[in-house]
Amino acid sequence: MMVCSCALIAATSLMAKALGPLGSVALGIEGAPLHPLQVSAGRFGFSFLTLLLIMTVWRPRFHGIQWGTHAARSAVGWAGVSCMFAAAAHMNLADAMAISFLSPIFKMMLAIPFLGEKVGRWRWAAAAIALAGGMLIVRPGTDAFQIVALVALSAALLMGAEAILIKRLTSREAPFQILVVNNGIGAAIALTAVLFVWQPPVPVQWGVMATIGVTMLCAQMFFLQAMRRAEASYVIPFYYATLIFATFYDFVVFGDLPAWISVAGAGLIVGGALLQVWREKLARERKAATKA
Repeated sequence: MMVCSCALIAATSLMAKALGPLGSVALGIEGAPLHPLQVSAGRFGFSFLTLLLIMTVWRPRFHGIQWGTHAARSAVGWAGVSCMFAAAAHMNLADAMAISFLSPIFKMMLAIPFLGEKVGRWRWAAAAIALAGGMLIVRPGTDAFQIVALVALSAALLMGAEAILIKRLTSREAPFQILVVNNGIGAAIALTAVLFVWQPPVPVQWGVMATIGVTMLCAQMFFLQAMRRAEASYVIPFYYATLIFATFYDFVVFGDLPAWISVAGAGLIVGGALLQVWREKLARERKAATKA
């Protein structure tokens, strides 16, 4: 389920790239390239529309909705998705996805002030390794530096903040309730923001945006089910398969391959993140042994 989620997440970024300036020219898509905010609006709007159709059949009951936390999570999530789509539209897809994998590192850092968590030297070492990998991809101060890479870094930071808020919600509310409320608020934010950049999409662009929305919803469902059916320390490492799918899709569709230094940077990011997952697993095992 986690690998399926990875394949779908990478596919949504690929479709976002196809709607941007680079993808539209390469694929010969009619119509002007779409603004990332418009792509984001399509993602949230069609996801929420799909959920409404599901609810007409299922008719679930909601209770105990933490509206304040949901609003903050949805706003941060919308901003993160918009930045991710903007980065994917203007740079190598594998590089953009690799930078987004810094989000667990930012989550760890944000957990210190917001969740009161203590971070040991191993987790700081993992963060340093991953951040070093991010700098290899971004390469500030060199000719290879791209301003859009900072947008990808912003996406990682925002997604890390979103993970903090998700952690608060999952202990209080059911997964489907979180999914519906998040996509509903996200759709309201996205459809409001898109009014400032709206341009009429051609039929092909409408179809791609609808596919992004449904695909991302399926990816979220697979992700939540994977997290419910196994320990996070087991399934999270599989999440980094997203980078493999992104590289494969980008090569097949656009003929792009990341530079060797970007591959090295991606390796450091994934290695640092997996080191963090491993240390968290050991910490939980020790805590469980102490209680036993």
